[in-house]
Amino acid sequence: MKLLNHTSKYLFILLLPLLTIWAVIFYYALLDEIYDSLDDGLENQKVLLLQDFAAGRPIETPERFDKQNHRITQISAEEFKEAEDDFRDSLMYMQNEQEFEPVRIYESAFRLGDKYYRLQIATSMVEEDDLIKSVIKYLIILYLLLLASIILLNNIVLRKVWKPFYSLIAQLKQFRIEKENAIQTHDSNVEEFQLLNATVAQLTHKSRESYINQKQFIENAAHELQTPLAISINKLELFSEKHPLSDDQLAEIGSVLDNLNRLTRLNKSLLLLSKIENKQFLELERVDFNELLQQLASDFEDLLQHKQIRFTVKSSAPLQYSLNAGLATILVTNLLKNAIVHGKKESEIQASISYNQITISNTGTAKALNTNDVFTRFKKQNPDSRSTGLGLAIAKAIADRYHLQLQYHFDGQHHFTLAFPI
Repeated sequence: MKLLNHTSKYLFILLLPLLTIWAVIFYYALLDEIYDSLDDGLENQKVLLLQDFAAGRPIETPERFDKQNHRITQISAEEFKEAEDDFRDSLMYMQNEQEFEPVRIYESAFRLGDKYYRLQIATSMVEEDDLIKSVIKYLIILYLLLLASIILLNNIVLRKVWKPFYSLIAQLKQFRIEKENAIQTHDSNVEEFQLLNATVAQLTHKSRESYINQKQFIENAAHELQTPLAISINKLELFSEKHPLSDDQLAEIGSVLDNLNRLTRLNKSLLLLSKIENKQFLELERVDFNELLQQLASDFEDLLQHKQIRFTVKSSAPLQYSLNAGLATILVTNLLKNAIVHGKKESEIQASISYNQITISNTGTAKALNTNDVFTRFKKQNPDSRSTGLGLAIAKAIADRYHLQLQYHFDGQHHFTLAFPI
C-alpha cells in the first residue's frame, strides 16, 4: 500500500468514530436548542394571555385542547401556593394527522382578582425519530464528502507535495552501485525532503566510492600476488631442471610447487568470488544448460576416464536462463567437478535436467554432508585435499547473484539441485 493511501486509511478510520461522537453531541445540542426555543415561545404565550385577561377577555375553562392550544382550570388558593412552572413532553391527538403527535406542554398558575387558575399551553414539537433520521442522513453525506475531499486532496495536492519523495524512491529502485547512475534529486521547499535528498545523495556517493576503492584494491592485490607467484613457480621449475638434485630435494621442491599452485588457484578463486559479490559481471545472455552440460561432459572426459566414472545426462525438457555466460559455465563446472573429485571410482554421476532445475548426483562418502556449512568458504570434506575449499562457495555466490536456489540433500547419494525461478 502506498504511503498516501496508508495515511488516508487511518484518516478514514479516525473520521468514523469522530463524526459519530460529533453527531451524538450535535443531536443533543440541537434538541436542547429546540426545547429552549419552544419553552421561550410558551412563556411568551402565557404573558400574552395574561395581558388579554387583564384587558377584560373572558376566561374559558375547557377540559380539553379542542379549539385552542391552551387550557385553563380554576384551582384553590392552597393549590396556587404549591404550584410551580413546569415544562414536559406529551402526546396529543392531531386531527389533521389522524394520530398522536409529540407536543411540549407548559404548565403554570396565575391569579386574576380573587380567583386562582392553572394554565396549560401546548405546542407541537419536532419528532425525535424524524430528527434522528435527518441527523444520520446528513452525517452520512458529510462523511462521504469528507472522504471524497481526502481522496481528491491526496491525488492532486498531496501527490504534488510528495513528488520529490516518490521521484527519489523510483531512482533508488533503479540504483546499482556497480553502474555510474548517480541519484538526481529534485528541489523541494519541504525541510524533511531536503534533508532526505542530501542524506541519500551523500550515502550513495560514499557507497559508490567505497565500491570502486574495494574493486580496485581486490584487482590490484590479486594482480600483485599473481605475478610473484608465477615468477616463483617458474624459477623453481627451472632450478629443478638445471641442477642435479636428489629424490628428497625434488620431492621438497615438488611440495613447494604444489603449495604455490594451490595458492595461485586460491588467489584466482578469491578474486572471482569478490567480483561475483561486487556484481562486476553485467553482461547477460540466454544460456542453454542442456548444451552446456554436454559440452562440459566432453571437457571432463579425460578426468572421468581416469577415475573410471560414467557420466550421464538425462533431459526431460529444455532449460534456458538469462545470466552471464562465463559465470554459468563456472557454476556448472564447479558442481560437476565437485561430483567427480568426491565421487567413488567406477561409480556413476548423473545430471538430470527438467524445465526449471538441474540435479547433479554422485556416490561419494556413505554419510551426508553438514548442510549448514556445505556451501561455506574453505569447508572441505577432506582436510588433506588439494582443493581450495571455494568451489561450492563460488557456485552458491553465482546462484544467489541470479536468484537461483542451490540446495543439497542426501539419500544414499549426494544430490546438488539448482532450481531456477519459474
